[in-house]
Amino acid sequence: MAKNLLIVESPAKAKTIEKILGKDFEVKSCYGHIRDLEKDDMGIDINNYYQPRYIVPDEKQKVVSDLRKLAKGREVWLASDEDREGESISWHLAEVLNLNPKETKRIVFHEITAPAIKKAVANPRFINMDLVNAQQARRVLDRLVGFELSPVLWKKIGMQRSLSAGRVQSVAVRLIVEREREINSFISESSFKIEAFFTAEDIQKKPINFKAENSSKITNAKNAEQFLESCKNATYTVIDIIVKPAKRTPAAPFTTSTLQQEASRKLGYGVSKTMLLAQKLYESGYITYMRTDSVNLSDTAMQDIKNQITELYSNKYYQPRKFKNKNESAQEAHEAIRPTYMSNHTIADDETKKLYELIWKRTIASQMSDAEFEKTIATINISTNNDQLTASGEVMKFDGFLKVYLEGRDDEDDDNNEDVLPPLTKGQVLVFNKMTATEKFTRPLPRYTEASLVKKMEDLGIGRPSTYAPTISTIIKRNYVEKRDKEAIKRNVQIVTLSNNAQIDKKIIQENTGAEKAKLFPTDLGLVVTDFLTQHFNAVMDYSFTAQIEKEFDEIAEGKIKWNSMIDGFYKPFHKNIEHTLENAERAKGERELGVEEGTGKKIVARMGRYGAMVQIGDTNDKEKPRFAKLKPTQSIETITLEEALELFALPKTIGEYKGQELSVNVGRFGPYIKLGEQFISIPKGIDLFDIDVERAIQLIEEKQQADAPIAHYNELPVTKGKGRFGPFIKWNNMYINVPKKCDFENLNQSDIEELIEAKLNKEANRYIQQWADEKISIENGRWGPFIRFNKKMLKLGKKPDGTKYDAAELETIDLDTIKKMIEEQVPNAFAAKAKKAVTKRATKKK
Repeated sequence: MAKNLLIVESPAKAKTIEKILGKDFEVKSCYGHIRDLEKDDMGIDINNYYQPRYIVPDEKQKVVSDLRKLAKGREVWLASDEDREGESISWHLAEVLNLNPKETKRIVFHEITAPAIKKAVANPRFINMDLVNAQQARRVLDRLVGFELSPVLWKKIGMQRSLSAGRVQSVAVRLIVEREREINSFISESSFKIEAFFTAEDIQKKPINFKAENSSKITNAKNAEQFLESCKNATYTVIDIIVKPAKRTPAAPFTTSTLQQEASRKLGYGVSKTMLLAQKLYESGYITYMRTDSVNLSDTAMQDIKNQITELYSNKYYQPRKFKNKNESAQEAHEAIRPTYMSNHTIADDETKKLYELIWKRTIASQMSDAEFEKTIATINISTNNDQLTASGEVMKFDGFLKVYLEGRDDEDDDNNEDVLPPLTKGQVLVFNKMTATEKFTRPLPRYTEASLVKKMEDLGIGRPSTYAPTISTIIKRNYVEKRDKEAIKRNVQIVTLSNNAQIDKKIIQENTGAEKAKLFPTDLGLVVTDFLTQHFNAVMDYSFTAQIEKEFDEIAEGKIKWNSMIDGFYKPFHKNIEHTLENAERAKGERELGVEEGTGKKIVARMGRYGAMVQIGDTNDKEKPRFAKLKPTQSIETITLEEALELFALPKTIGEYKGQELSVNVGRFGPYIKLGEQFISIPKGIDLFDIDVERAIQLIEEKQQADAPIAHYNELPVTKGKGRFGPFIKWNNMYINVPKKCDFENLNQSDIEELIEAKLNKEANRYIQQWADEKISIENGRWGPFIRFNKKMLKLGKKPDGTKYDAAELETIDLDTIKKMIEEQVPNAFAAKAKKAVTKRATKKK
């Protein structure tokens, strides 16, 4: 048995490091966090200077038990990640394994390579309690904000008990809400862009077409036409030429934020996917640590990069650089994200290959020479009105870092691209082809993508590298924000053209505008919650205040302030504000009046309801009950019009008959659908149910019937297939069976189907220890041992009266009443509530 036990966070990392360290070390994983705050009463003793109460969750009990056994009689080394979260995990491990934090060896490394790991083992340190306290302060503060703010939302907004608020997540939603309102209130203005198109010869005497622009701002079509009229039969002469050098400099190597942004632009990856793949690359030893706000490169890395540049491209492409960190503290790590060995230009793993190559290119480009250009600006005189045009272009003289990499941009504008000009001389008269005045429209700032939101948060100092991805995942999961596409709309564009025969032509074309892909939109719930929090908790929602909190976490990590004092300074005024809001604030309605119904005069409002945004006609005080209609997914309380609202009440809408049965469309709990008799067929995303006629409905029905047709039979029962929320599946005997990636879903054969069904049957046979189907109660085998399933809840199995656990044989014979008592201990009134509900129902009926 190895005399040393080294504990890391992930199994993948453990395997790699164990190979490096050899027989003297056994390397085991703790599978991430092994302790967390108690759920009851926040898990924080407010009266004891905010001391946290930690517990080992049930799913981690076995992990801790195994590590305790392995640690006996051996020296334990802690090697969790190098950031504050990793330092905190090491401290929790020391606590549960009864290790002395002041004596237990703690090692950190930026990359999983043999030199880095051996160097770390040769230079161990102890647990840094300043880093631990900085992470502990973040966790305690976020728990206080979440636990105290969320009940305020339940009481003052209601609708969903899943409502929650968080220190960083609420501010992130506010950014998205404010951008959405800027876009909605933006009034686009049009102007006309003047462009003249000429021909001149290049050095080989070949004709080259190029364009020149007039800088005057022309606001209407009449003035645009007048300008073109004034240019009829003009001579166009070059009156000035300026040639000057220009250069472009490479971007710094990746930080967490810039990696997320660039992977979004170039690869189309979401923030969470980028971090998942980066984690895999790090744990496999391919890149350095992926949660960092530093742009530094180690001396070893700089030498490695130099060798690659000179070997691949020659010495003239090498230009060493030291980049400066934007964030002065840059506490999350000491180095940028880079490949561990620059000689590995690519890797074999298909899943992570693209991201690795992006990191390699960015790293090597950061130490390459500037790209050099020659920029030419020609001024052209119009003889008839003495106005001027400007033509500009550039020629690359030396590609430098552009030989490898060019940084992407958000919402790139093609108009910014520079043309290449032919050689021009002062006094040269140009061959005129045509001149156009094209209507252009001002545009609002674009909606955020995941990556551009991360950039904005970083610029404002909100959050840190380890928090960006979880924050975005949370606000989407909580239904405050949705990530979706927006379809383009048509817009008329006026174009006036002066041809070389002095004729003026006017036409109107249509262009698509407003299309957006994978952008973040606030939901109506997000709008209402943001308005309420901004009104009553302005400090928590303030950008500079949130950034200041992050700076204070940095100061705790540096040992400058005590974490308890920092929490106390925040919590006391915050708690007073909570109490005042609960007592005095009005309930948030999220209501907007649209108008009145013609004929009845009843008020029409768009508002939030228990199940989301809706339109209501009438009032609860009217004799007739109000009527309600749910908003479409693409509609919002803030922008819906009266006409659009009334259209919603046309549902359910009968559109005809098919095979002697009525055909109608409607919107239900799970979205829009077609109803044929008693059959319901979901309408796919992107299809407006108001556009569906009989022919389109029949097409969708037949497609559904074809998709539901049996693909095989098993035990004489049909097998069908489909794609659901959790991916592709087959269905047999009312049993849904997931189809793994290793199977070719489109070409499943009888053998594949039999194997999938039999595997599922074997799994289900071992699933239940006991089952009471009528009561919706069962004892099941789980990953971490047996548990109780009650309805959809997964509950712990209690212990026997003597405090010991039930063994497998005892669970097979345990009675239902004992299980019910265990359920009631965890879900108070679990069975009384059902009875009470039934009594209430009967009483109402009698009345």
